[in-house]
Amino acid sequence: MFKLDFTNDAVAFLDRLDAKQFRQILKKVIELMKDPFPNDSKNLKGNQYKRVDAGEYRIIYLADDDILKIVTIGKRNDSEVYRRLQRRKK
Repeated sequence: MFKLDFTNDAVAFLDRLDAKQFRQILKKVIELMKDPFPNDSKNLKGNQYKRVDAGEYRIIYLADDDILKIVTIGKRNDSEVYRRLQRRKK
């Protein structure tokens, strides 16, 4: 099983969620810890990150060696999650 690491951005997003959405995302993160490359995950173009959906949210993550790093989380149909990822890479 992978060790888990959250960025400050991901933690801040989780802090603002209602309990139901928090549980939904946490359930998906636990599944990713067991299998970081599920069938519904996709590689992001131009970098090493992957994305997976959890209900109406999108989780951007990186699985490297034995660490699963949750980089950012955001609304699925909102491009803000990708803008935050771009700001992070600079």
